[in-house]
Amino acid sequence: MTSIQRHARLLTAGLALAGIPTLAAAQARPVFENGQAQPVPAFSDSTRWIHHELWVETEFDSDGDGKRDRVHVDVTRPAQTESEGLRVPVVYESSPYYSGTGGTDLAYFWDVRQEVGGEPIPRRPMPEIQHRASQSVISRSHVGMWVPRGFAVVHSQSPGTGQSQGCPTVGGENESLAPKAVVDWLNGRARGFTTVDGSEEVRAEWSTGKVGMTGTSYNGTLPLAAATTGVEGLEAIIPVAPNTSYYHYYRSNGLVRSPGGYLGEDIDVLFDFIHSGSPERRAYCIATVREGEMHANQDRVTGDYNDFWAGRDYLSHIDGVRAATLMSHGFNDWNVMPEHSFRISRALKDRGVPVQIFYHQAGHGGPPPMELVNRWFTRYLYGVENGVESDPRAWIVREGAERSDPTPYADYPNPDAAGVRLYPAGDGTWTGTLTTTSGRGRGTGTVVDNFSFGGGALAAAEWSTHRLLFATPVLREDVHLSGVARTRIRVAADAPAANLSVWLVSLPWTGSRSINDDVITRGWADPRNAGAPDISSPRAGTDLVPGEFVEVEFALQPDDQIVPAGSRIGLMIFSSDRDFTLHPDPGTTLTVDLDGTSVELPVVGGRGALERALRGSSPAPDRR
Repeated sequence: MTSIQRHARLLTAGLALAGIPTLAAAQARPVFENGQAQPVPAFSDSTRWIHHELWVETEFDSDGDGKRDRVHVDVTRPAQTESEGLRVPVVYESSPYYSGTGGTDLAYFWDVRQEVGGEPIPRRPMPEIQHRASQSVISRSHVGMWVPRGFAVVHSQSPGTGQSQGCPTVGGENESLAPKAVVDWLNGRARGFTTVDGSEEVRAEWSTGKVGMTGTSYNGTLPLAAATTGVEGLEAIIPVAPNTSYYHYYRSNGLVRSPGGYLGEDIDVLFDFIHSGSPERRAYCIATVREGEMHANQDRVTGDYNDFWAGRDYLSHIDGVRAATLMSHGFNDWNVMPEHSFRISRALKDRGVPVQIFYHQAGHGGPPPMELVNRWFTRYLYGVENGVESDPRAWIVREGAERSDPTPYADYPNPDAAGVRLYPAGDGTWTGTLTTTSGRGRGTGTVVDNFSFGGGALAAAEWSTHRLLFATPVLREDVHLSGVARTRIRVAADAPAANLSVWLVSLPWTGSRSINDDVITRGWADPRNAGAPDISSPRAGTDLVPGEFVEVEFALQPDDQIVPAGSRIGLMIFSSDRDFTLHPDPGTTLTVDLDGTSVELPVVGGRGALERALRGSSPAPDRR
């Protein structure tokens, strides 16, 4: 028992002996209405909340000092957990960001002026983050929301950040085992200490042992990381925009690709960005992790998958997950793209884990509405039978709606969606056609690579040699797309390697709206990996033979969008994507065989719905 705990108990006992009423007489307890935990006045006085910090001992030594690493933890809980012996569940968030981060100056990112398949230009490491030696309050997130409702709130700093020991590994095993240790401590299976190197223990006698984790982006990744360990007591997770595979974050189908808004970032850059831990161990962490693992294995030459990336892919460890999962993501998140949540939620459903998914139409971040979150934590942390198991599996914010007002669906993708294949024809340097009729003898089209033209400019151009654009006739009815579009492209290049980028767009391209209003979805691939058993994680690419065609088939990013009547759906094929891919010297020419090229759209209502929307339409004129 800590000195704080002893003091709290002595104070309560002293008041009772003096005849002064205490809150123990009131027996404050959680209150639930409509299946949700409600604020309780007795829990809501923040001046009485109990706050303390500690260090939890893990089962690993990632900084090579011969001792098990300890991670820094803070706790905020209702006063009644001391005065009345109330035991409560925990809402828990972990992060590598709590003690500051490095800069986003592109001078410390990789130079993307690199040939595809060429050697990268060495980058400069970021300046070191100034270390904060003391930080008794790690974060206040969630405290005001959950403590009044009868939960404790716990935060922890990831290994090698802030006052936690160890090395940051950006998806390595210790990032899964660190929050596992905290959950174990909350269940009495791991040891906590009052200081980073002391021996005075702290026990979580106030905890029921039931834990729910949540967070956004990196903080949303760590709940899934912890869940893959199968740790007992982690009952529910609510990851928001989680990065579920660092390969899929920094690569696409064998292609070196940056996350949106961070051109030139790679996993070693993120290491520098979060490395705020003890200066005494930084040299060791840099030598073993950044240089020994990342620079040796991240491979900016081929962009292929390998064991290094597999170890940082949570789908590889999905069998350990038992925690009920409420996933949240934005369909226009071009940083951590929506495939990250989709691939995990689909795998968990296949394994019988309780899953719901909330999608909105905006960008990075965006948690589910509080009602969904509260029902989830109330059900799985307090055991209240509120019927979430019978709720719709998918909640999707429709275009123009508020995030707090999602539309329920039986599942995602929409169960009524079916693939409809469309075929390009005509001169794509203007705007060719995109129809459900395949035919033969559709010829070829050529693309001259030039990274200086952004995707938006290419889609808006009336004519361009730097892309091929094909569009449906004008839609007479709305078309609802739900799921994953797939494209098949038969392509040749006059070079041994080239970028291949595909956008699905809504035309006419307005330019006056957000680009996300005109982009339906996107995808990227390396033609050198054509024929890979799984192009989403290809292990061995082969240089292209100039002039020789290969067939590349890959998925675009998941989406759920209603394309309005009056629009046309356009397929745009080009090479370098200025905002995402490497920037090789302009001039490489791609030749696309239209007979071997198509796109499959996930249309709600299937082929019949799309044909009804196109009935009576005439193709857009070929603007030659």
